[in-house]
Amino acid sequence: MTLETKKNAFIELGKFLSQFSEAENSPKKDVLGNAIFFDSFVDLIHLSQSHNGWYTPEQVYYALQSWANALSKENLDTWLDAYDFTNVKPKKIALILAGNIPLVGFHDFLSVLISGHDVLVKTSSNDQHLLPFLAKYLIHIAPELANNITFTEGKLENFDAVIATGSNNTARYFEYYFKDKPSIIRKSRNSIAILNGEETKEQLVALGEDIFRYFGLGCRNVSKLFVPKGYRFDTFFEAIFEYQDIIHYEKYANNYDYNKAVFLMSNFKLLDNGFLTIKEDVSHASPISSVFYEYYENLSDLEKKLDSEADNIQCIVSNNLVKNSVAFGHTQQPKLWDYADNIDTISFLLIT
Repeated sequence: MTLETKKNAFIELGKFLSQFSEAENSPKKDVLGNAIFFDSFVDLIHLSQSHNGWYTPEQVYYALQSWANALSKENLDTWLDAYDFTNVKPKKIALILAGNIPLVGFHDFLSVLISGHDVLVKTSSNDQHLLPFLAKYLIHIAPELANNITFTEGKLENFDAVIATGSNNTARYFEYYFKDKPSIIRKSRNSIAILNGEETKEQLVALGEDIFRYFGLGCRNVSKLFVPKGYRFDTFFEAIFEYQDIIHYEKYANNYDYNKAVFLMSNFKLLDNGFLTIKEDVSHASPISSVFYEYYENLSDLEKKLDSEADNIQCIVSNNLVKNSVAFGHTQQPKLWDYADNIDTISFLLIT
């Protein structure tokens, strides 16, 4: 298959996904495969929460719309024009996917196929249905892809390289098990936000999106705030009050009650608004329904600190206070060229 043929297949997938949103599922006349796939996909979206309690329709629709926006001809061209695919020798690339948020492994899946390799996928037990469905759609659009896509539930065998995502503990296992294979091993990371007290209410409301989207389960969710000495959280709490309905979701509420109780029994000092606790803590990884915070003296020292901790940080949100900042409200809208862990997946695949 040519690169253009593969790009066109993913562009058609983007058009297909654009039909599904929380507001309305509406088939469009120019979308290929709707007679076969549209109704079944609507059913799958609404069954997703029975497969994984965190995959509410709202969160699944958000993920689908994000990929619908990403898979445009303009975005694919911008992303891929930076690479030379002329001398690719096709190999089989194994993917071990996470399942913390819907379709979290789709970018790796896309990268392997678009770069000319075969993909061997081991899905997470928490997300076993969405990606295989989209793979069937792609094969319907470009039947040649059937030879390039394999899903397995058993032991990974007969592959040339691997991209594996997991916790820090599983990453150590992956590093040992795949020590003789070219690999990308993704570990646990968290995202942070830096505030200076001059943020607008609109920016802080958008920060709430970075905190609460996917219930805070993604590595691109903000789990830690850095604030200047003397910072008052009143404006922050006022802004994020728009997200108060999250407490009505039982799984989130259970985590809120449990984690708050653990903090209080440990005599930690908390700030609490009824659906989020914030706690002063040096760690970046806060539990669900909680955000940690830490004071800083000056931005220069903070930037040095963050540089030394870069391996643990996925995104930094701020109003351009430090280099490579992500704008408020945009952590869950990465571009195709915004690579997880800042590892260029396509470059890895081209030299593998």
